[in-house]
Amino acid sequence: QVQYVESGGALVKPGGSLNLTCTASRLIMFTIATMGWYRRAPGNGRELVAHIDGGGRANYVDSVNDRFTISRDNGKKTLYLQMNKLKPEETAVYYCAMYPNRDNSWGQGTQVTVSS
Repeated sequence: QVQYVESGGALVKPGGSLNLTCTASRLIMFTIATMGWYRRAPGNGRELVAHIDGGGRANYVDSVNDRFTISRDNGKKTLYLQMNKLKPEETAVYYCAMYPNRDNSWGQGTQVTVSS
């Protein structure tokens, strides 16, 4: 079973930045897999934030476009999410997984809290 380990979440003030990291060391096909960052805000369902294919082509939901950057290091089987100009409504647990996540495997996630 794939194991995702997310890190980098923290308490940050509105307008601040964070860089999230996710390792997927057991994902044999990481190099060619499209990977995504998702988030679940309190009281909401999990939503896709961004995804990136094996060749580095990225897509974002409109609300984070121009503020978030997804990237990957295939050699390290690691996924990143640079988040700038964070907003309070982006307080959530952030997860990484394949996109689409057909086997519904999830890690523990990392908590991002945006508050003054």
